[in-house]
Amino acid sequence: MAKTIRLILGDQLNSRHSWFDEKTENITYLMMEMQQETDYVKHHIQKVVGFFQVMRNFSEEIKEKGHKLIYLRLDDKENQQNLEKNLSMLIKKEGFEHFEYLLPDEYRLDQQLKEICDSLSISSKSYDTEHFLTDRSFLEGFFKGKKTYLMESFYREMRRKYNILMDGKEPLTGKWNYDEANRKKLKDTSVLEPQLLKSRNVSKIVKMIADAGVETIGNIDEENFSWPYSRRESLALVDYFCKNLLPNFGKYQDAMHTDDAFLFHSRLSFSLNTKLISPLEVVEKVEKYWYEHQDDIDIAQVEGFIRQIIGWREYMRGVYWAKMPAYKGMNFFGNRRKLPEFFWTGDTKMNCLKHAIGQSLDHAYAHHIQRLMITGNFALIAGIKPDDVDAWYLGIYIDAIEWVEITNTRGMSQFADGGIVGTKPYAASSNYIDKMSNYCGSCHYSKSKKTGEKACPFNSLYWHFYHRNEDKLAKNPRIGMAYRTLSKMKNKQEILDQAEKYLDNLDSL
Repeated sequence: MAKTIRLILGDQLNSRHSWFDEKTENITYLMMEMQQETDYVKHHIQKVVGFFQVMRNFSEEIKEKGHKLIYLRLDDKENQQNLEKNLSMLIKKEGFEHFEYLLPDEYRLDQQLKEICDSLSISSKSYDTEHFLTDRSFLEGFFKGKKTYLMESFYREMRRKYNILMDGKEPLTGKWNYDEANRKKLKDTSVLEPQLLKSRNVSKIVKMIADAGVETIGNIDEENFSWPYSRRESLALVDYFCKNLLPNFGKYQDAMHTDDAFLFHSRLSFSLNTKLISPLEVVEKVEKYWYEHQDDIDIAQVEGFIRQIIGWREYMRGVYWAKMPAYKGMNFFGNRRKLPEFFWTGDTKMNCLKHAIGQSLDHAYAHHIQRLMITGNFALIAGIKPDDVDAWYLGIYIDAIEWVEITNTRGMSQFADGGIVGTKPYAASSNYIDKMSNYCGSCHYSKSKKTGEKACPFNSLYWHFYHRNEDKLAKNPRIGMAYRTLSKMKNKQEILDQAEKYLDNLDSL
């Protein structure tokens, strides 16, 4: 066998990959911390620390299993901070004769590696990451000839294919989806469970990042960093979720509350997106636990969780590979406004945004409804440029990798793709926010007012959004009611004027 170097990227930490079934002196694995990856967008400090931490732990585990490995830390003197430069340097230095890599999940890295392979003087080969339930091209083929990719159809196909919550060819209980049971407001916080936290000191990594001049956003408790850093810790988090959080997950998965950032959410997305654990093993563990505890856990709790993983997560990856690179430039509404400064500070009088952004800065985390219906909803109805929205989401969340970030933000959240992902824009006024949270009760603004002093900005911006985009949305059958209501409003112009005032002063809201 030729002397081979195998690249492992920071989100390819799959210890059960078939690569590791073979041990030979001729294979050397390569992992690198590079400013190419820390600097392409401004990341949350916890995201950079989290990736470096899991990468370092994974590299030690690989070496302990007898594999040869080169690991370049960010501050290594020979680290040239660039994938192509480092690879070329090591191939020349170590005399490698063959290069292999796992298919990246980001388009930019996929293209970069293809270009590198074309320029190398040695042979090369790529392999699947053996993580996802579908390959890159599956979804495009599944929806061939369709303008809209209906997630529910894809989700049902995944349930059938992997026999998840199925009774033969039909779903258990005869229902595929319990979404209507997943929309309860959390009124009693006494039902909350403490999160499983294993803290560690990461001050040395934080210092190294700062010394390298890497610019980051957000906050970090250097002595009590609590994101999982290994497969073992990630699996423990799955077990904890099943025993402590799953019984209430489904009903409260859309709820938001000022007292708790995590509620009943699993916090498994970082472990999944770095591939420490696989979606199928998580789903099978959760399904097995539910089968064993059906008397205590309603099916609506488990179905809602499984839908997020084998439905949305897998579906979003399929959309990404079907539509990139054009997807990254889509701007259906032609939005051009700059992202308000308070997205970087949390300094706003709007209580919902203050909490959703504040916890994002503190924890590098917000759950899907906070991302979709608070920060995303505001950006949508305020007409913020999709490029700005993408950059913010990609940087601030520890689980954000472009394949899953951009389809959720530019697609589902901002409707910038014109309806590929969602059949309608997810625009909402304060009514929805008040229904699903306790944010409005202590807000500077009045949830019931559309105009006048302290009128909630979401109310007038909501109607302004539909008014200014009537030529693009009026024929959408799912939002006809909005236009019928708008046409009958007696104070329509007053509401629009209120919105214009807010749009002219977004940074001061």
